[in-house]
Amino acid sequence: MPERRTVALVTLGCARNEVDSEELAGRLEADGWQLVEDAADADVAVVNTCGFVDAAKKDSVDALLEANDLKGHGRTQAVVAVGCMAERYGKDLAEALPEADGVLGFDDYTDISDRLQTILSGGIHASHTPRDRRKLLPISPAQRQESAAAVALPGHGPQDLPEGLAPASGPRAPLRRRLDGSPVASVKLASGCDRRCTFCAIPSFRGSFISRRPADVLNETRWLAEQGVKEIMLVSENNTSYGKDLGDIRLLESLLPELAEVDGIERVRVSYLQPAEMRPGLIDVLTSTPKVAPYFDLSFQHSAPDVLRAMRRFGDTDRFLELLDTIRGKAPEAGVRSNFIVGFPGESEADLAELERFLNHARLDAIGVFGYSDEEGTEAATYDNKLDEDVVAERLARISRLAEELVSQRAEERVGQSVRVLVESVDEEGVYGRGAHQAPETDGQVLLTPGEGLAVGRMVEAKVVGTEGVDLVAEPLTVSAGWSEEADR
Repeated sequence: MPERRTVALVTLGCARNEVDSEELAGRLEADGWQLVEDAADADVAVVNTCGFVDAAKKDSVDALLEANDLKGHGRTQAVVAVGCMAERYGKDLAEALPEADGVLGFDDYTDISDRLQTILSGGIHASHTPRDRRKLLPISPAQRQESAAAVALPGHGPQDLPEGLAPASGPRAPLRRRLDGSPVASVKLASGCDRRCTFCAIPSFRGSFISRRPADVLNETRWLAEQGVKEIMLVSENNTSYGKDLGDIRLLESLLPELAEVDGIERVRVSYLQPAEMRPGLIDVLTSTPKVAPYFDLSFQHSAPDVLRAMRRFGDTDRFLELLDTIRGKAPEAGVRSNFIVGFPGESEADLAELERFLNHARLDAIGVFGYSDEEGTEAATYDNKLDEDVVAERLARISRLAEELVSQRAEERVGQSVRVLVESVDEEGVYGRGAHQAPETDGQVLLTPGEGLAVGRMVEAKVVGTEGVDLVAEPLTVSAGWSEEADR
């Protein structure tokens, strides 16, 4: 009997990429590939790249080069690039990085097994020519669902898992194979984006916004629950637009309670919310639905009106603060995070001071700060009023210092409060998890003092007794495998 082909998936970038990698893993396993964790143990190393900003692109290239170094020293025979960077640059990336034996775009995902076999056998699969994926679907959102079947949409995999990939008792779900045993998993709510922010190239290579059907999201969530997942995080480029192409912009408000009722799911979290698209009904559902985390990942980007207009975004400091007041009026302990760009073309000292005013009053739990840099293919890259790099660097350092101080202060405000913690790791270094106000990877964590029954996947009611920067230290009060109605509120 021939030895099974082995493949390792190395994932960089955001949670959306993690979902895409698990779909690729499902396709490959269904076609007989053996999945391994370490690229050194794989015949083929598949690197799921990120193409968002320069730092992420560099990380992706470094990962490809690191995998390439394994060739000739172990089992690895080929290194293949997939993901956003591969989609965005296609054959240009292949020419610039000959160490990659293949550069595959989204259109190759449905045939990923054949593509890898061709490359592994010494053949060549021509890298694709990049194109603006916004043009693949109709301009009108209402007409997109009819055309979706003809467009590659990573993370929107076909229904019905092949035999052996889903529990016999479980519901069918999009083709997906979990790559870790974490009690947390992301679920794609939609793909693409219709916004035209002048600094962002994502819509050009991820395409126009298109929602997944609620039944598909529910089926996938049920399947994940059977795999031991306790928390799902809904991801897309813009969750507040969910349903607009299905005829109901308020579809998320009705879907969230259904997801929260899935047996085994203890927490539902929504990420990627646009402030300009927040509506009262959505705020109500996010702040009052049992098992739905009162968590708001709001994409503010700045708060000075002139800068926001140059970004083709909306709002200002006072309107953003009013939004936060509305949220906290309904859920005082709600978690809020956001990202900000400093040094945008034309940003004045007064604009920066306005951003500081907002940050000082916003009481955000987590803040990401990025210095502006040109992204090719974006409108902002053509602007004339660019700031010197040293000015951008100084402003980045200045706002980053402020952000670090403010999130530490916000963490200190939670001392004495009760938090419901999902345990995610238990080892010699301690027991770590996250509260309802903390998303995976980005928002800090909770260190639990020793106690009985603290196992991965357990929900723990705990009292915050201290802080370590943005992180919390908490004493367990009760441990449960299930959910209590007082949770997360």
